[in-house]
Formats: sequence, structure tokens, C-alpha cells
Amino acid sequence: MLRRTHYTVDLPSAVGSVVVLAGWVHDVRLIGGLNFIILRDKEGFAQIVVRRGSVPEKLMELVRGLHQEDVIVVRGRVVPSREAKQGVELIPSELEVINRAASPLPLDPRDVTPASLETRLNWRHMDFRRAESAAIFRIQTEILRAFREFCLGEGFIEIQPPVIIGSASEGGAELFEIPYFDKKAYLAQSPQLYKQLCAISFERVFTVVPVFRAEKFEQPTHLNEIRQMDVEMAFADDEDAMNMLERCFHHILDHVRRNAARPLEILGRDLRVPPLPLKRITYEEALKLLEERGAPLEWGSDFTKTQEKILTEAVGQEAFFIKDWPAEAKPFYAMPHEGDPRLVKAYDLLYNGVELASGTQRIHIPELLERRLVEKGLNPESFRFYIDAFRYGAPPHAGWSIGLERITMTVCGRSNIREATMFPRDRNRLVP
Repeated sequence: MLRRTHYTVDLPSAVGSVVVLAGWVHDVRLIGGLNFIILRDKEGFAQIVVRRGSVPEKLMELVRGLHQEDVIVVRGRVVPSREAKQGVELIPSELEVINRAASPLPLDPRDVTPASLETRLNWRHMDFRRAESAAIFRIQTEILRAFREFCLGEGFIEIQPPVIIGSASEGGAELFEIPYFDKKAYLAQSPQLYKQLCAISFERVFTVVPVFRAEKFEQPTHLNEIRQMDVEMAFADDEDAMNMLERCFHHILDHVRRNAARPLEILGRDLRVPPLPLKRITYEEALKLLEERGAPLEWGSDFTKTQEKILTEAVGQEAFFIKDWPAEAKPFYAMPHEGDPRLVKAYDLLYNGVELASGTQRIHIPELLERRLVEKGLNPESFRFYIDAFRYGAPPHAGWSIGLERITMTVCGRSNIREATMFPRDRNRLVP
């Protein structure tokens, strides 16, 4: 078998050189004595030109037998070309078929015949070969890279919290219960409790972790399994955490704009980076804006997706914070406001009409935690390990969480989070 010596080849700079490329047949055009193969690999596309008389007849026969998505390896010389998009093409001297694809294909990676989202999710590995789908996940890689880069640069350490837990992270009944030997256990709704335990020792921690919600979601912005990019910081209040969040958000968008120009172009995205500081409005101010626009909300309720879009138009900013939420709308660990017990030090970040991140200052006082658990209808004994951790020198701390798939969806201009999730899990989808 022909073997590649390099896995990244910049063809325009390799004019005159002999290279070995391996990949998939994206397209093949047979025109008698002049045939074309469009080869696709992780770097993009290469045009291979096969002329009768300039290659062995055996190679011509191989080309005539090729189909879309056959896996091939080809050795050839890179030459200039006016017709090829890259300005170069490959004249082959050897070609080997590594594996042939079945026909017909379940979907067309060229998008000549577009497939429905359902078909694309059913054949996800084939969908990854589409230019748009590949662009989404290249952008997601840059989002992750930027998040980790920012956190490490700010002195955070990465932690690995468990996803099998013994009690609810945030309360509520939307938990996946699993058998755990002779006990009951649950898939984590959030890394919340564990990142707090780490923050009160390491001061600044972050994690990228899967979380699970057992609601029977049908919405295009929700799934039952997602990945969260979480931060927790000690000696911090809600304002400190918002400042850190907006800087991280700004860094992620700027990094993607600079480092994923080609994927953004494929998706037709002109990514703007909102200037800092981001505007902040209170929950009460948000209710007044909705009331003025004929979309009232009852105190203590969360905003609908439609209301989030209305608020974005009313505020007139791509990204902004809603802060100072009612206590009943946020989890038990949210720190109450000193001057108004109705409110907690909580905030959401909205971006392009979508809730992208949320966070709070946390309660670090054991007695207050116990009282808030009872008020939320939870049993403090189920959280004993967590409450007792704050009895031994726990500083004030705050944090937040960004949904990886949701920020990917928004940056990429998609309307369904499933497009920004490699293998989505919802109430109807368990495979692939």
C-alpha cells in the first residue's frame, strides 16, 4: 500500500514536488480520455487530472471504476492549474483503491441532493463529510481551545468531576436514576457541587464535562446530554464572575474569528465580537421591557425563547447580562441579596437572542445552605458531604457555565442544537 509521509500538505507551495495524498473520492468526472477526481481529506480538496497517454492504462481503468466515497491513495506531481480552485492540480503516477464504498450512498456529502436533518443524524459519520458539518465541528474545536487557553492564562486549573453522583446537583426531579451496586445513583445534572469543593481549595478551577437532564425535551435548543464549560473562582462575588465571563466570552469569539476564518466562510458567517463591557439589566428591568412590548412574564418565571429574542431587540445589544434574579427561579446554592431576600446574586448571559451561560455567587455559609435546601423542598441530609465542606474555611466564591453545543449553534448560525452536537441524545434518539 502507498503510504503518506506527511499528513498535512500545502499543495500550492508544493508545486513541482511529488506528494502522496490519501482520502475519499468526493467526486469523479469521466470524460473519455480526460478524467478528474476530486479527492477530499482533512485539509480540504485536491483535483487529480488523469489524461490518457500520460498515465498507465491500468491507472485509467482504476479511475473509470471509482465511485463517490471510495477510499484511495494517490502519488503524483503537483503542477500549476488555471482551472483548479487551489490553482494547482495533481498528475498521478500511482493510484491505489484502499476500500470501496457501497452504492447508493445514504446521503450525498456533496449536498447536490440535500438530506433532511433526520437522515443526516441517522448517518452522522457520513454527515461529517459534508463541508458545512465539518466546518461546525472545526469551529467547536476552536471554541474549546479558546476556553481552555483563556482559563489557563487566568491561573485556573482543570478538574475532572464525577458524572455518577449520589444526590441531585441542583434539585428537581429531572434526574436519570441508575443502579449502583446496592445503592441508587444518578447521572449528574451539573458539576456544580464538585467544582465548588475544588474552588474552596484550589481557588480557580474549570472543567469541560457532560451533564444529563431527564426532561422530555422537544425544543430545538435543548438536549438530554450536553457538554458544559464551567468555571468556579474563590474570593469572588457575582460581579467578579460576570467580569470573568464576559472576558472569556470575548476571547472565545475573537479566537474563532481569527482562527476559523475558512469554516466561518463555508457557513456564511460574518462573526462580530461585541465590545466590552457588556450591558447589564436586572430581572425586574427585563420584566418591564417585556410588559411594554406586550409579552408579560409572571414574577419568578424563566423567559421563553421568544421572550429572550424580544429582550435582545429591546436592549439593542448582541450580548448582555440579566442579573438579580428571584430566589425561586434559581438553584438552592445561589447567594441571597443582603438587602432584598426575594433576590439572589444570579445572572444569565444572552447572545443573539439565546441564553448562552448562567451563573451565581454561591452560598458558602452552612446554616444558610441548610435553610435554602429546606425552602426548595430538599433534604439537607442528602447533601451532608457538601454542606459540611463549608465548615472548614470556605471563602466566598462564584462561577458560571457555558453550554458548548449552544455556543457552537449560535456562533455557527444554526437553528437546531442537534446540528452542533456530534451524536445528539434526546427522548427519541439513542443511536448512533
